[in-house]
Amino acid sequence: MSTPDSLWRHADFRRLWAAESVSQLGTQVSLIALPLMAIIALHATPFQVGLLTAVEFLPFLLVGLPAGAWVDRMRRRPVLIAADLGRAAALLILPAAYLLDLLQLWMLFPVVFLVGVLTVFFDVAYGSYLPSLVDRDQLVDGNAKLELSRTGAQIVGPGLGAGLVQVLTAPVAVLADALSFLGSALFLIAVKRREQPPVVPEGGHRLLAEIGEGLRFVISHPLLRPIALTTATLNLALGANQAVLLVFAVRDLGLSPVWIGAVVIAGNIGGLLGAVLSGRLAPRLGYGPTIVVSVTVFATTSVLFPLAYGRAGAFLVAAGLFAAGVSAVVYNIAQISLRQTVTPDRLLGRMNSSMRFVVWGIIPLGAVAGGVAASQVGSRAVLWAAFAVGLVAIAPPTLSALRSVRDVSAPDEELATVGGQP
Repeated sequence: MSTPDSLWRHADFRRLWAAESVSQLGTQVSLIALPLMAIIALHATPFQVGLLTAVEFLPFLLVGLPAGAWVDRMRRRPVLIAADLGRAAALLILPAAYLLDLLQLWMLFPVVFLVGVLTVFFDVAYGSYLPSLVDRDQLVDGNAKLELSRTGAQIVGPGLGAGLVQVLTAPVAVLADALSFLGSALFLIAVKRREQPPVVPEGGHRLLAEIGEGLRFVISHPLLRPIALTTATLNLALGANQAVLLVFAVRDLGLSPVWIGAVVIAGNIGGLLGAVLSGRLAPRLGYGPTIVVSVTVFATTSVLFPLAYGRAGAFLVAAGLFAAGVSAVVYNIAQISLRQTVTPDRLLGRMNSSMRFVVWGIIPLGAVAGGVAASQVGSRAVLWAAFAVGLVAIAPPTLSALRSVRDVSAPDEELATVGGQP
C-alpha cells in the first residue's frame, strides 16, 4: 500500500500536477482578462459580451458528446499535449494583433471558440489520464492534490489577471495564459510512462449507439434526471449572469479591474470553504438533503447581485459570489458522488459526457439571452430575471425521490440499473 505522501516522489505525477497547476492559473487569468479586454479595450456592448460567453461554452454543446467516445479511442497524453499547444497558439493571436495595432472585437470570437473546443477534449482526456499514471490506491490522493492546485489557481488567478489588466493591459494577461499552456505542454511531454493502446470497438456505427445509450440512461434514471434538470436550470441562469455581471460591475457599479478581481476572489474562497464543508454536510444531512439545501442557498443568494448599487455594491456582489462558491462546490461534490455511485462502471464515461452536454450546453443559451436582454432593458433587469430562473431549480430535487436519499455507499440495485443493464 502506498503512503499518503508517496505521490510527491512519483516523478510523472509531479509533472502532471505541475502541468495542471500552471494551466489552471493561466486559465483563471484569462477568465478575467478576455471579457475585460472586450469591455474596456474594445468597448463591447452587453450583447457582444453575452455572445462571447456563449461562444466560450458552445463547444460543450457541439462536441461534448462525441469527444468522450473519441478520446476513449486514443491515447490520452497526446490529446492533452495537442490541446495545450493548440490553445497556446490560438491565444497568442490576440496579443500579436494588439502589438501590430490590428486587434478588433471580432477576433475574440473564433479564438474563444477554438480554445473552447480544445478545452473540451483536454478535460475529457484529463479525467481519464490519471488512472493510467498512478496506482489505483493512489487515485484519491492524486485527485485531492490536483483539486488543491485548481482551487489555488481559482483564488490567485482572478486577482493576478485583474492586476495584469490594470497595470500591463488585457493583451498581456492573455499572453500570460498562452505561455501557461506552453508550460503545461512541456511538463506533459516530459512524462515518461507509456500508455497502453486504447481498445477500439468494432463496427462503424458503434459511436452513435454508445452516445444514445448514455443519454437514455441519464434521462430515464429517477435520480440522475432531477440532477440534470436542476443543474441545467442553474446553468441557464448562470449563463445570463456571466454575460452581464462584469458589464454591470464596470458600468453600473464603476468598479476597477483590481476591485473586480477582489470580488471574484471572494467567490473562489467560498468554493474552498465549500470543499471543506462538503465532507461533513453530506454524511450528516444525507446526499439528497445536501443537494436540496445547497441548491436553495445558491438560488436564493443570487438576489444580492441586482440589489447592489454604487461602489459599495461591490460588497454585496462579493457576498453573493462567496455564497455561490460555497453552495456550488457542496452541491457538485454531493451530486457527482451520487452520480458515480448509481451508474454502472461501463456507463460512467457516457453518463458524464451526457451530463456535460445537457448542463454545460445550455450556458450559451442563457448567455445569448442575457446579452440580448441587457442591450434592451439593462444589466440589472437581467440579474433579476436570472434570480427568478434560479429559483425554479429548487423544484426538481425537492419534488423527486432525490430529496430522501441519505447514503450512497450501498445504492439500491434497482436505482443503479434504471435506464440500462449493468
